[in-house]
Amino acid sequence: MTEPVRTCAGCGRKRPQQELVRYTAPGGTLVADRGRRAPGRGVYTCPDEACLARAVAHGGLARTLRRRVRVPDGLKARSGEE
Repeated sequence: MTEPVRTCAGCGRKRPQQELVRYTAPGGTLVADRGRRAPGRGVYTCPDEACLARAVAHGGLARTLRRRVRVPDGLKARSGEE
């Protein structure tokens, strides 16, 4: 069986799902979904700060989640922590 492939909202590269960080926006605030099981739409970025910053700056997060999102100042891409 093949591993699911997802697209990074920052750079647009397709990668195996396990190599990316998943985010959701319950209540409109972006949070890392470490367990990859939160309900609702999710968005993926590469585990690097540049891809997360690019996704925020170019609207990739809001476009993929289909809603406005607020990104907390301390959100980290690499570790998947807030």
